[in-house]
Amino acid sequence: MNLDWLEERLSSYGSGGYYLLETFLIRLLALEAESFGQSISIPDNKFSAMDAFAPSGIGDLKQPLEIEVTYALNSEKFKKLLSKFRHRRQGTDLGLLVVAPKYSQEKSKYLPSELEFLPSPIYIWGAEEIQILLDKHEAAVEVLIENLFSIRFKEAVSRDAKYWRDERETVIEAVAEHYQSGRFSLMLGAGVSSSAGLPDWDTLLNSLFVSMLADEKLGKGVSSREQVALIVQRLRSVDGPSSLMLARYVRKGMASGSPSEQSIFIESITKQLYELRDPNRELESQLISSIAGLCTPTRIGAKVRSILTYNFDDLIERALIKRGLGFKSIFEEFEMPGAEELPVYHVHGFLPQDRSAYSNLDRTTMVFSEEGYHQIYGEAYHWSNLVQLSNLKDTICLMIGLSLTDPNLRRLLEISAKSLERPKHFAFMRRLSLERFFKDDRGRVLKIPSEVLKRFLDRHHSLNEELLKELGVNVIWYEDYNEIPEILNRIRKGRSLA
Repeated sequence: MNLDWLEERLSSYGSGGYYLLETFLIRLLALEAESFGQSISIPDNKFSAMDAFAPSGIGDLKQPLEIEVTYALNSEKFKKLLSKFRHRRQGTDLGLLVVAPKYSQEKSKYLPSELEFLPSPIYIWGAEEIQILLDKHEAAVEVLIENLFSIRFKEAVSRDAKYWRDERETVIEAVAEHYQSGRFSLMLGAGVSSSAGLPDWDTLLNSLFVSMLADEKLGKGVSSREQVALIVQRLRSVDGPSSLMLARYVRKGMASGSPSEQSIFIESITKQLYELRDPNRELESQLISSIAGLCTPTRIGAKVRSILTYNFDDLIERALIKRGLGFKSIFEEFEMPGAEELPVYHVHGFLPQDRSAYSNLDRTTMVFSEEGYHQIYGEAYHWSNLVQLSNLKDTICLMIGLSLTDPNLRRLLEISAKSLERPKHFAFMRRLSLERFFKDDRGRVLKIPSEVLKRFLDRHHSLNEELLKELGVNVIWYEDYNEIPEILNRIRKGRSLA
């Protein structure tokens, strides 16, 4: 088997292919170790350790070895590895084996003299050494490749979940480092608007549906909103269309036959969007405040290159105005930000409460009902798709308040991930706690042993994490929404969460 063929086959899986290659190479090393009566172990907490450990070495390398797999190797990456290794060895006789398929050299060598000297040897196995192992274990390698996916996922679900907070610390440090670089974008979803009391999509649609039917005066008398609301609730539970279908249904029902159907619909959405806001919530929530804080330039310049929001509202703009920050809301193809303006891309449409403050709002593509969604999903070169792809390829994106279930966004993530060595984007995802999962929506306690539920949730979280890695996204887990503003503030200040 040829190493180039293997790399090409796995590269089709984008950044997920990197992790498959990593798993393959560690298993290949295990085959070599086993042929000498040695063994390799994979740590439960990979964020605080190297990729693997060989307690009695591998083959002719008889000393204990830390093992790190990296696709390519350069001076900067090497220095980071050395720093991590130095911290771990602390006077032991540990050696370090770096396996790098793109590293090519006549033979394995100790660390080059121009880099920092360590008393323990550093071994580098590149393409030549890997190919020797492929040839030596050819039959076992064929079986390994056939089972690579199942092996990878079994490893993922077997990790000890108790370390997730420790792993998050390392992920946060990486986010802070990227933020300081200035090649950084924010992608904002419904969770951001919900933090300020704005209704979620289903609540907004139900309200529009109720308004539409109430105006129809069902029956002989005037139908009460309460009666209509009960009908709507029952209809959606018995024969409920998808949210996209319902939005199309409501739009047609509200202004059927009217030449200004779209404008009537948009006016109704805008009115309901802001009227349904929970007045007990702060208009600028802690989350929105922390997002605006990330956008505030320091004395050495701006850190956030752009904001992409999938929300219709103008709450982010209000927070930026409050801080005197220059920005430009972009919701159509022909708009461009100025050199000193932070672009705020409304890729699913824009419904500011004060429409008089913005021009050309009639040209926005509202991805609210089926028609708008079909338009951007079907047009590969639609401006909103190009903006999203450009930011995913050229910057590090931090996703806040997004569920990452939208098919179009997942499609764009998958496209951009094909050019990644490993996941580079980050997303906040809520971790289901055992206490929260024990009760259903009616408060009934599930009659399942807690240890069974815990194992299920651990597996569920691990699998979700692995699937998002295939889309180029690292997960930042949280259990309580209040954790997110705190994490964002510490990223801005460059402080460790420890």
